[in-house]
Amino acid sequence: MKILAVGDLHGDSGLARKLAEKAKKENVDLVIITGDLTFLEQSTYQLIGPFEREGKDVLIIPGNHESNATMNFLESKYMKTKNIHGAHSEKNGIGFFGVGYATTAGPFAIEEKEMMHLLKKGHEKIKHLEKSIMVTHMHPEGSSSEKTGFKGSSSIKKAIKEFQPDVALFSHIHEAGGVEDKIGKTRLINVSRKGTIFEI
Repeated sequence: MKILAVGDLHGDSGLARKLAEKAKKENVDLVIITGDLTFLEQSTYQLIGPFEREGKDVLIIPGNHESNATMNFLESKYMKTKNIHGAHSEKNGIGFFGVGYATTAGPFAIEEKEMMHLLKKGHEKIKHLEKSIMVTHMHPEGSSSEKTGFKGSSSIKKAIKEFQPDVALFSHIHEAGGVEDKIGKTRLINVSRKGTIFEI
């Protein structure tokens, strides 16, 4: 499966169109948006539509700039889009689970305990599958994204160690876009606004 993962669009519909064109050109099977679609929920206009017009399935979670209610609204509006905040999805035998928000920044925050609870809830439904991808907005504690001065989440790190997903995707720290790490066997990718295409 070929996946385009991106985060932190912050209401940039022009960027959404360019990424949708890239998804079409690269023939990706799935688009994952790791939160902060909006800038403080100012507008959701033309942020999901370009991907759906290209026939792409889209998975989303909230960032620290929008509520989960906004993600649920987008899920209800677009037929090929699913919100996996505290939930799961399955495609081509690969399980996806995730949680949005951030523990330290922005108007939409989450406590570490709640973050871990929601990750467990989503993982429970896909744990029987051989391959899985964990999607969060925030980066894990101890990852290279912390070098920008923003501490990562201890719950995300704990979940990676416990569930051992094949890939963990996140954004949040724009300056660390494209940076990769590993925790055990799990490949960590800060996709940020640049977007990352990978295969699994």
